[in-house]
Amino acid sequence: MEALKKAIDAFVNAFKIEDLRKKLLFTLAVLIIYRLGAHITIPGVNAAVLAEYFKNSNNLFGLYDSFTGGAFAKATIFALGIMPYISASIIIQLMGSVIPAIQMLQKEGQEGRAKLNQYTRYFTVVLSALQGWGISVWLSSLKVTTATGAGVSALADDFATGAGNIGFRLLATLTFTAGTVFVMYLGEQITSHGVGNGISLIIFAGIVGGLPRAVLAETEMLKEGIQPLAIEIFILAVVVLIVGFIVFVEQATRRIPLQSPRRTVGNKVMGGQSSYLPFKVNTANVIPVIFASCIMFIPAMIASWFPNVSVMQAFATAFIPGHLAYSVADALLIIFFTFFYTAIQYNPNDIAENLKRSGGFIPGIRPGKQTAEYIDHVLTRISLPGSLYLAFISVGPWYLKDALNMSFYIGGTSVLIVVGVALDTLRQLEAQLHTKNYDGFLKSGRIRGRMAS
Repeated sequence: MEALKKAIDAFVNAFKIEDLRKKLLFTLAVLIIYRLGAHITIPGVNAAVLAEYFKNSNNLFGLYDSFTGGAFAKATIFALGIMPYISASIIIQLMGSVIPAIQMLQKEGQEGRAKLNQYTRYFTVVLSALQGWGISVWLSSLKVTTATGAGVSALADDFATGAGNIGFRLLATLTFTAGTVFVMYLGEQITSHGVGNGISLIIFAGIVGGLPRAVLAETEMLKEGIQPLAIEIFILAVVVLIVGFIVFVEQATRRIPLQSPRRTVGNKVMGGQSSYLPFKVNTANVIPVIFASCIMFIPAMIASWFPNVSVMQAFATAFIPGHLAYSVADALLIIFFTFFYTAIQYNPNDIAENLKRSGGFIPGIRPGKQTAEYIDHVLTRISLPGSLYLAFISVGPWYLKDALNMSFYIGGTSVLIVVGVALDTLRQLEAQLHTKNYDGFLKSGRIRGRMAS
């Protein structure tokens, strides 16, 4: 309760600072625009039939829909969400490991990153068009069985066949692509003019936007007697435990002790102080989970291009969440991306060189090569349990969902992203509060004195 009170006080302090208040309000306004667009269905889609399909289905499209806050299930203008942009980012970063030209851009600092961001935007348009066409083909062929046993098309009559069907596919592809580009633009605007990472907050808003539907679904199951009260209480307890466990691990760090040398300046002795170099146990944060999720959408996306090919449909079925093939592939991808992203973010040689230049050193370790090797050893050791934690928290809850007959995905990927993004945003807000000489989430009190002065 004390931590919650301090967090609330910090938000109040942030709104008293004009610059931070503008950033917070701008971020909120952009997220509202995104959520409004998630309710605008593209022309030609029978929204009621599509809703019936997702109500009775349990496939990878359902997971994709959870990232878009229900936009995919309604075939809205933001149905693809921000996932094509993330997929493009993954591919560009992977290409940097094998293509020298991209690798050079990654090392050119701000100018190189700007060029890579531009390439990522172009590639996002290409991926959005491909995915948009695949989804339009899937919608064109989708037949939903009604209570009478008849198969009803997910499209309106004017678009179900003939030239109308071709027109729908072109219109849907263009709309989905434009929607993704606009969402990408919104995310970049939050990063530039708001608080937090815009792309992560877009995903955060989509997941949180689906929570009311999940709560209502569980309430209806309780009222109708489908789910006993004891099971609902148990589900709530499990959700709380999962959130607590994620917060605990996300806050865990491995601290490497550092020592600065003593220097004599005039009559004063400077330095000689002890500090530490912190590395989170989950060094890659939520990035490996998002990367792996994007890759796992590929089988369903490819299968949607060939709705009448039984082999492709069987291949996509094997990768439904909760199946063994999906669980193994998702876990291995998460482990791989954890090590991959950690290697990109932390270069032991650069860290060792910076320590050497500043005069700092790790007690008992020689500066230079041995320091780099020691840091690399520490990163490898903490990345392994971090990757296993991410894999477990992403795959395990699917089996718990099936065992408890739940109407929604209990946590794992979604909760991890929500908690991770929330903590990261709070840290950024706290850092900006400290730069303004105001207290953040760990302290409270001085704002009145500072405002008065």
